[in-house]
Amino acid sequence: DVQLVESGGGLVQPGGSLRLSCAASGFTFSSYSMYWVRQAPGKGIEWVSTISSGGVTRYADSVKGRFTISRDNAENTMALQMNSLKSDDTALYYCATSPYPAASERGQGTQVTVSS
Repeated sequence: DVQLVESGGGLVQPGGSLRLSCAASGFTFSSYSMYWVRQAPGKGIEWVSTISSGGVTRYADSVKGRFTISRDNAENTMALQMNSLKSDDTALYYCATSPYPAASERGQGTQVTVSS
């Protein structure tokens, strides 16, 4: 079974930084594109970033230039470095195997709250 475990969320002031991590197991991680998605209170899932199996990256316009996705195929992990955080970035962040994941395709999430 696919298992994805996110960590690294927390409360940060506007302009601050956080680094999210995702530990993956139960599938051949190195063969799959991986995704970060988020869900703000009262809103639907929003795609944030993609990293292909070979390391090609894509970002939503709302985070481009501020967030950096990375992966370590030897360790089956993925990360999202988030800089210059804004209040609009407040959301539950999920590591996922799909850009619009069903519950079975994402972890439990890690909460990011940007507030002064």
